[in-house]
Amino acid sequence: MTTAVIGTGFIGGTLGRAFAKAGLPTVFGSRHPEDTSVAEDSGATVATIEDAVAQADTIVLAQPSAAVEEFLKANDLAGKLVIDATNNVGAPVANHAAAVAEHAPRARYARAFNTLGGENFADPDFDGVKADLFFSATEADRAVVEQLIEAVGLRPMYLGENQQDTVDGVLRLWFALAVGQGRGRHLAFRTLTR
Repeated sequence: MTTAVIGTGFIGGTLGRAFAKAGLPTVFGSRHPEDTSVAEDSGATVATIEDAVAQADTIVLAQPSAAVEEFLKANDLAGKLVIDATNNVGAPVANHAAAVAEHAPRARYARAFNTLGGENFADPDFDGVKADLFFSATEADRAVVEQLIEAVGLRPMYLGENQQDTVDGVLRLWFALAVGQGRGRHLAFRTLTR
């Protein structure tokens, strides 16, 4: 399984390097593939967006929200798992499930990596405790998404299929606490059961 991370900013770079350092084949899709600095010493490669998509089975959208629709229209994603990590902040709907369904109807969709600040992907350890990362995917794609979440150092918390709105509820909770109440971006969640 090769994962293409579309986006080389803080979130995309942090995720892609974590995937590669965990031994997962990873390629960054970049508008500037000659600049390989995003890969650092992780073992990931950098390619054009088109070449990265062609190599990958799984696509992680970690680009600015305004670029998602253009990306979906420009690339053949048939049969690929698209993990939506991009938040359409300020819009009525934060996820891109409808856009994927419209422009890439033969792709599979998952919602993950959008409910925590990127600082928690870079440093997921909370005094020896792994934070939870809530996600939605089909049962068939669950194991792939869980593997990527574990590669980052977080604990996967599966919410079920077509639960992107529930995942986005966790995003709203994170923003209310981290930003709204000023608790800071190094805030994460852990589910407790008896």
